[in-house]
Amino acid sequence: MSANPTAEKLTKKILKADHPTWCPACGDFAVLASFFNVIQKLQIPHEKIVCVAGIGCSSRFPYFVNTHGIHFIHGRALPLATGISLSRPDLHVFVFGGDGDGYSIGGNHLTHAARKNVNLSYVIMDNYVYGLTKNQTSPTTPIGRKSKTDPRGAIDRPINPMTQLVATGATFVARTHAAQVKHMNEMFERAILHPGFAVVETLSECTMFYPGAFDSGNPRKGGAFDLVDETTQDLTSTSEALKLAEDTSPGKFGVYYETKLPTKNELEWAWVNDEQAKSPDLSGKDLLRKRFAAMR
Repeated sequence: MSANPTAEKLTKKILKADHPTWCPACGDFAVLASFFNVIQKLQIPHEKIVCVAGIGCSSRFPYFVNTHGIHFIHGRALPLATGISLSRPDLHVFVFGGDGDGYSIGGNHLTHAARKNVNLSYVIMDNYVYGLTKNQTSPTTPIGRKSKTDPRGAIDRPINPMTQLVATGATFVARTHAAQVKHMNEMFERAILHPGFAVVETLSECTMFYPGAFDSGNPRKGGAFDLVDETTQDLTSTSEALKLAEDTSPGKFGVYYETKLPTKNELEWAWVNDEQAKSPDLSGKDLLRKRFAAMR
């Protein structure tokens, strides 16, 4: 993680790109500011940072960050980020998305990227509504909430993101709130430093179409910001993490699960290096052609 001592110090001025175009007071502004804070603190080499996103309000992130950045089609940011991470293990890959991009159309990709333990950091800005398309029910919308797609109130049970993330095999799972910047900074930093698939579920209010959605977790709005007690919680226990995830309103904030397992990056490169050692006269491309030929 150490930066090149001769490189220019990474600052917010360097990291900022276009002015964000989110709606006034959107929670995503705070998420972006937190990301800048943590990247400056860690001093990750500028040329080693990659931001990947799909489609949605939160997925505008690559526009606003002066790093390598790329968009992919709706819900498919993780497969693209997986390819980048596996082919360039020296890079720090960050994925940004929302509850639709991550839990709906991208839900299947989330499951497989998590179980494979791809080395990347994924920030999911969950606002309980489809904001970009102006107020439709999302996978996390509470039962009874009215929207354009559910004018009589949502009737489908919302998913529990924390239960899903723990069950899919992510090796770092945390939850934070966009109104709690200090805590958000801590969760992002721990996720970035974690070797493996790290996800931070971030409650980020859509002030236009679901104002007040997360007031119950905001002390300034009369709510309670209850933290996970890491002195009593076994962070390596999936059963304890799942038990913790049962409390959803407003729920606990902090790290739910954290364990260290071999990453897909490590396992695949060990395989590549082993094959290269067996055939030192063949290039990587030649080895790949040989493998494809054997598969016919």
